[in-house]
Amino acid sequence: MQGRLNTFQLSMLEWNKLHPYNAVHVVQIPEALDLERLRSAITATLEGKGLTGLALEPSAGACEYHGGPTSAEIQLTGTDAPSAPGFAEEIERHLNTPFAQVERFTPFRFIVASETHSFSLGLVYFHAVADAESIVFLLKDMVDAYRRAGNPDRVDPVERHPARRDNLLRHYPGVLARKLASLPASIRSMRNTCRPHYRDPEDLSNKFTFFSLSSQTLSGMIQAAKSLNVTLNDWFLAVLMKAVSPLAPDRAGAGHRRNLSFGCIVNTRRDLGVDGRRTFGLFLGSFVVHHEVPAGIGLADLARDIGRQTLTIKQRRLYLGSALELTFARLMTALFSERRRKKLYQKHYPLWGGLTNMNLNALWPQPEGSRPVDYFRAVSTGPVTPLVASITTIGPVANIGLTYRSTVFAAPDIERIKASFLDPLGPLVRL
Repeated sequence: MQGRLNTFQLSMLEWNKLHPYNAVHVVQIPEALDLERLRSAITATLEGKGLTGLALEPSAGACEYHGGPTSAEIQLTGTDAPSAPGFAEEIERHLNTPFAQVERFTPFRFIVASETHSFSLGLVYFHAVADAESIVFLLKDMVDAYRRAGNPDRVDPVERHPARRDNLLRHYPGVLARKLASLPASIRSMRNTCRPHYRDPEDLSNKFTFFSLSSQTLSGMIQAAKSLNVTLNDWFLAVLMKAVSPLAPDRAGAGHRRNLSFGCIVNTRRDLGVDGRRTFGLFLGSFVVHHEVPAGIGLADLARDIGRQTLTIKQRRLYLGSALELTFARLMTALFSERRRKKLYQKHYPLWGGLTNMNLNALWPQPEGSRPVDYFRAVSTGPVTPLVASITTIGPVANIGLTYRSTVFAAPDIERIKASFLDPLGPLVRL
């Protein structure tokens, strides 16, 4: 059975031509490593679900999993903990290493770091095949298979070739009309957005680091967001925007291009009526928020302003209309050389960063009384944005992976962004 690639997937395939467009999920399992048992669990899960032998036909907008034996690579790293610098370097390497897209290939590979009484399993995947929710359930099934010694008889099947649901004219004409009506304002906002400075516009390589928010820090952020009547996601966007704003100090004196613009990825499965547990694929939308972030603005005021923008976007479901923008971008890039395609978004869609936020507690509840798993993510920046914050809430804490392009952000810039999240009583976060 052949599947149809949706607009987000087709765009990711185009981005992948410029630089590998991968993502990584890492789960820390509180059990000693048995590498052969793990290999058996991975093989049984992938083959049992038929997620092998992928053939892509971008020109026809088609894909198909043919199934069969898996050729997934499993690499045992030299590090012994996900907090070790070497593990972040391994993730960084895999973000920058393409999948060999032969006629039929397995779009997954694995990295393993073993400690004395636990181990971390990293699933690296070709991002065009799946969104975060699909990968969470896939990793959960692998962990369950490992815990029952890789028994393949209990692998739950998935729908591997779901129907496209991003044809707005057919499925959501109201959203299409509202999206078209919003485009003039969106274009004006982008034309008023300050462009990040790319020291080497052709360098799309990714750097990566990650850190955690303690339960106390995350709880304080949740309470702050509630007190302002905004979402935690609004708060995260405000923190990120406030932290990045000093990198563009000349905006205030500019005649235009005073805004900073940040994107946010949205899981659209609920809107589209997709069964997340049984459907393997990619169902995403996106939106952008804009703000001048004037000197002296407090984080509370910034979060309220962002909250007003996101409330309108959510009420009108404009994030479902991102397929329209992506289709236009693909038509534009088809006219350009590879060198100009790398600069297209930098010039015409100048985002400073993006955010993907996931609550693992809703997808992978931990049995009461057991040692919980830990989890974090990394996502390629691609040509669209030079910075991506991948936030994963698990239990009472949150893990944040920062992927960034060093041609825009230096190491001190990234440390400033980390500090803005880690110090809820500091100047960036004080109400």
